[in-house]
Amino acid sequence: MSTVDIEPEAVFDVVDLLGVLTNGILGGVVARQLRMDLVGFVVLAIISGLGGGMLRDTLLQHGFPVALTNPAYLTTALVGALVAYLMAFGSRWTFRALFVADCLSVGCWAATGTVKAFGAGLAWPPAILLGVVTAVGGGMIRDIAVGRLPAIFGGNTLYATSALLASTLMALLVGLGHPTWGMAGAIVLSAVVSVAARRFGWRLPGPANLSPSALTKLRRRPATRQDDDGT
Repeated sequence: MSTVDIEPEAVFDVVDLLGVLTNGILGGVVARQLRMDLVGFVVLAIISGLGGGMLRDTLLQHGFPVALTNPAYLTTALVGALVAYLMAFGSRWTFRALFVADCLSVGCWAATGTVKAFGAGLAWPPAILLGVVTAVGGGMIRDIAVGRLPAIFGGNTLYATSALLASTLMALLVGLGHPTWGMAGAIVLSAVVSVAARRFGWRLPGPANLSPSALTKLRRRPATRQDDDGT
């Protein structure tokens, strides 16, 4: 009986393109909510599916963005736009499937962004930063394009946090010489954190309400009972 060897790179390419398709559909869903025409669907799908990677490649300045040199990426984003244009996503299970696929793609994009930054000669902090930019940049640009506060700035399912964790794990395992394990671990970690955040309602804490007067009161120690009694 013969066995079929599946290259890890092929699996990651499939996950990468799945993320492009998913985010292309999500961009189209936003276009449908705003009652845009077909051009709006195409533009938001391309921004959502390819924006983070194009922003990363532009910052790295190492040739043309992959989204422009590999026709599979642009084609997949356009397919996502067409799917969202033709279908109304009203089913709860449909949105759950899109959400899980999106969570997987966040980890994949965070890992690939980190690896590409290392390949360009960057150190750990900027490599991790570019990993996060790759993962959440497309959604952020899409929200800005339609006049919304980017979802990663609050009230979401910790996308940016999961991308940060995935990028950090990828950087650690690349440093240890295990990039394949890093890619797989980043995908799993991101998906677990994002799904758990939605399931249990995890959110990052909001801003504190300290003021100069409050800090002054904290510095003032109250008089002890012994001092009040004069003894």
